[in-house]
Amino acid sequence: MVTVIGAGLARCEAAWQAANRGVHVTVYDMKPDKKTPAHHGDNLAELVCSNSLRSDSLSNAAGLLKEEMRRMNSLIISCADQTRIPAGSALAVDRDGFAALVTEKIKQHPNIKLVLSTQITEIPDGIVIIASGPLTSNALLQQISRLTNNEHLFFFDAAAPIVTYESVDMQIAYRASRYNKGGDDYINCPMDTTQYELFLHELVNAEQAAYKEFDNNVFEGCMPIEVMAKRGQQTLLYGPLKPVGLCRPDGQMPHAVVQLRQDNATATLYNMVGFQTRITFAEQKRVFSLIPGLENAEFVRYGVMHKNTFINSPCLLLPTYQLKTSRSIFFAGQITGVEGYIESASSGLVAGINAANKVLGVEPFIFDTNTAIGALAAYVSNDKVKNFQPMNINFGLLPPLEVRIKAKQQRNTEISERALRFLPTRGV
Repeated sequence: MVTVIGAGLARCEAAWQAANRGVHVTVYDMKPDKKTPAHHGDNLAELVCSNSLRSDSLSNAAGLLKEEMRRMNSLIISCADQTRIPAGSALAVDRDGFAALVTEKIKQHPNIKLVLSTQITEIPDGIVIIASGPLTSNALLQQISRLTNNEHLFFFDAAAPIVTYESVDMQIAYRASRYNKGGDDYINCPMDTTQYELFLHELVNAEQAAYKEFDNNVFEGCMPIEVMAKRGQQTLLYGPLKPVGLCRPDGQMPHAVVQLRQDNATATLYNMVGFQTRITFAEQKRVFSLIPGLENAEFVRYGVMHKNTFINSPCLLLPTYQLKTSRSIFFAGQITGVEGYIESASSGLVAGINAANKVLGVEPFIFDTNTAIGALAAYVSNDKVKNFQPMNINFGLLPPLEVRIKAKQQRNTEISERALRFLPTRGV
């Protein structure tokens, strides 16, 4: 039997992979009685930040990772595909529908026993997958620290605000996807130079919520917008407020654009793309209402920030996500230092396969580093990595092509096609 601890995507994927190999799995979740500061619903696999799993194109590393996982019978990708909503070339999901479907699949699997309202504070005996997430409880963290003989690390993560569609002024905002890729899936709020400069001034001077441990340990890929804004007058124009490819209906290019992405299947909720923040709720209402089209926006969720914990994986883990010093214990998810929804699920996929292999007496399976799954596993288990930090999947983790291809998209597509050839075609 395999015991799985945690509440997120990695935990569900790990349980699914192990159970599909005929192994009995017990999953522990402290919901619905107890939730972390970032969680609100009762379902498993709750998406606490964006509702996007990023690009679905094979010229993008995130698209490659998702395609590999599809071919490996991933629960998370299957449920995402079934609850997909419009988002241009990205795979975005109905947040509640996705979590509900994952929960239903886990509950219905004959080899999975789901134990709810149970918080694990000690690591049990036997084969265990610890996928407790970046908000692991202090009691379990103490157990992990003793187990690894290593101080845990941390960084701060943030979630963007969500507004109602009916409160967006569509006389000002307009629909379009960048360069018309994917139709008109995004709502765009345009700014001229004066509006942008006013917004920027108020943003960088807004009152921030107190985070006594907040210092420089903020993950670059999920940086609070006010921190980004303080890096320079033009920084946001090359980041979340980039106007290129988003012409207004009159054909004019705005100075800056704030994009809203659909957050649920009924298109009643939209999240502010790239607007993860740690300013106070009152200041979010005041400052974000300066954005043209959002003057009367109704915020159903303000941006929040929370401490995310991860272990020093290169010193501790094998590419199977097993603990080097105790091969019956596996880690999966953001606690390993993989960053992002699909990256977390990918680690759960590998851990689940190998936990099942251990139960069945089968040799561990290590994914080839030419694959995105294998490259990510190799990164978190590479003991040559110093100053370890969370990492999204990217083509820089995969070996370069033997033949030099100048065009970036073509090069990336070739790397993806090579990766898929290295993916196992039979059960592992």
